[in-house]
Amino acid sequence: MPNIYLAIALSPLVGAIVAGLFGKSIGRTGAHWVTTVSVAISFVLSVVVFKHVFADGGYYNASVYTWLVSDGIKFEIGFLIDQLTATMMIVVTFVSLMVHIYTIGYMHDDSGYQRFFSYISLFTFSMLMLVMSNNFMQLFFGWEAVGLVSYLLIGFWFKKETAIYANMKAFLVNRVGDFGFLLGIAAVLMYFGSLDYVTVFAAAPDMVGKTMQIIPGSDWSIMTVMCILLFIGAMGKSAQVPLHVWLPDSMEGPTPISALIHAATMVTAGIFMVARMSPLFEFSETALSFVLVIGAITAFFMGLLGLVQNDIKRVVAYSTLSQLGYMTVALGASAYAAGIFHLGTHAFFKALLFLGAGSVIIAMHHDQDIRNMGGLRKYMPITWITFLIGSLALIGAPGFSGFFSKDSIIEAVHASNLPGSDFAYLCVLGGVFITALYSFRMYFLVFHGKERMDEHTRAHLHESPAVVTVPLIMLAIPSVIIGYILVDDMAFGSYFGKSIFVLPQHDVLGQLSKDFHGPMGMITHALTQAPLWLAFGGVATAWFLYMKRPDIPEKIKNSATMGYKVLTEHYYFDKAYSYVFAGGSLGIGRFFWTVGDEKLIDGLMVNGTAKSIGWFSSIIRNFQTGYLYHYAFVMIIGLSVMLGWIVFN
Repeated sequence: MPNIYLAIALSPLVGAIVAGLFGKSIGRTGAHWVTTVSVAISFVLSVVVFKHVFADGGYYNASVYTWLVSDGIKFEIGFLIDQLTATMMIVVTFVSLMVHIYTIGYMHDDSGYQRFFSYISLFTFSMLMLVMSNNFMQLFFGWEAVGLVSYLLIGFWFKKETAIYANMKAFLVNRVGDFGFLLGIAAVLMYFGSLDYVTVFAAAPDMVGKTMQIIPGSDWSIMTVMCILLFIGAMGKSAQVPLHVWLPDSMEGPTPISALIHAATMVTAGIFMVARMSPLFEFSETALSFVLVIGAITAFFMGLLGLVQNDIKRVVAYSTLSQLGYMTVALGASAYAAGIFHLGTHAFFKALLFLGAGSVIIAMHHDQDIRNMGGLRKYMPITWITFLIGSLALIGAPGFSGFFSKDSIIEAVHASNLPGSDFAYLCVLGGVFITALYSFRMYFLVFHGKERMDEHTRAHLHESPAVVTVPLIMLAIPSVIIGYILVDDMAFGSYFGKSIFVLPQHDVLGQLSKDFHGPMGMITHALTQAPLWLAFGGVATAWFLYMKRPDIPEKIKNSATMGYKVLTEHYYFDKAYSYVFAGGSLGIGRFFWTVGDEKLIDGLMVNGTAKSIGWFSSIIRNFQTGYLYHYAFVMIIGLSVMLGWIVFN
């Protein structure tokens, strides 16, 4: 099995290297074949590993390479293969494979074709290294690698100024989170003396109650500080408030990478990391409450922003922010299994929605404004039905995959007694209505109602080719059935085994499992619960506002100008960061340039030295007159001084 694990991780890397370095030699066809086949190999082998773990009880934890040993601490490359890892491997490789196939059609005419395939294959390798790691060093390597490749992909169209701005923004915002993450890893190394997961997790109970002094005279819980620092890293990667600002702008990259970033790779890294670190987080209720509240704020308030977006990709992007908030809320409520369950279901239907949006964009000649669409249902039947499936899964319609995972999270938060759980419950409930409203606003404006595109676009509307629609169909299938199949064991059973640790007093899913009577029972129970009716209310409201009375949204916009302005300005986070941090950095740089460089270094030290020498020389040269009697006079004065000194001493 170790050779299989190596092949899963390295296969996409080989494909990326071949397509990247030899792209001109193998051509466009060769580039997409080598990368797609390499990811397909990883997927097939991941299925083998999944079967080995779940059917045969397989488990693997070992180092495959020692990079260095310093003061007895080993820095290694190794794999931890358990239920959590196997699940993530399936999700990452399957969604990545669908994106690779879809890219063949979507990027067909792009001049950077080979480069793009190299990047997305490298992205898959980075994510696999992250989820398969058995130590913090390799985790950090994968963590930074996905950040680097996302920078390259978001700015793929490097001649587009908005893309360059977006990839720099993503890179810098993630550096803020990564700084906290690195400090968290440093704290782990300082207090546990190891970077190996198993060693650290085994010693975690002994660290409970121990304190450190960040500020002299003030005691801080070591576990709380450590977990919050690690979670700050997750806030950057998984785009939680206030480090969320990079994710909507990542839409400047090509649609396939939007799907890959938002569905199965970068943004899920933070969710996976916290779930993996459950043996640490469980020993700090303060850290859990912090995670819970941050997730709740993200789930509700980022969902509101989806209501005012007109770019089809940005609507889906803000839905990602909101759904990541739901996953984070689950982690804070110690419902790690429900959070990973939603991560898995979300990966399928969110990739479906992004790729569906890309199919619409192709048909609309790359016009992404939903106000210029309408009536596409009759022109694009496959895209329409798959997009509808993705939307129903997103809002948690009964029977669809998102219903089982999202409702599990809402019930878990309701059962939690942690500080902040009541606030979180209200946020996730409100988020259900908001999600349904913005999702079906987008759906109705794109596929139904009056056709608002120009005549040229209408004349050329048609369904996308099979290379685009087949991945849509393949993603639509799990978006419908995967939740029904897995909810019993994954959310309320022993699916994750010992890979996730929950203290008995925090085991909200264990409490809920006593009243769980199968997926059909969950659907029946939902008929009397608020989330279902809030979702239906959101759909009905969207239909009324955008199909029946499309004049009302404009009236609301004109009467609530302040609220609308706040939403369109994204709560002013971007402007605040631009003025305070970016502007502040420019101001500091300008100060050091004008005062430090021009006046101090150039003016005083460099030019000042030259000027002082010139000034001194201008005085000294007055003594060099060339007249003999001047020199004789100086000699007599000097001799008199010397004689006076001798006489008086």
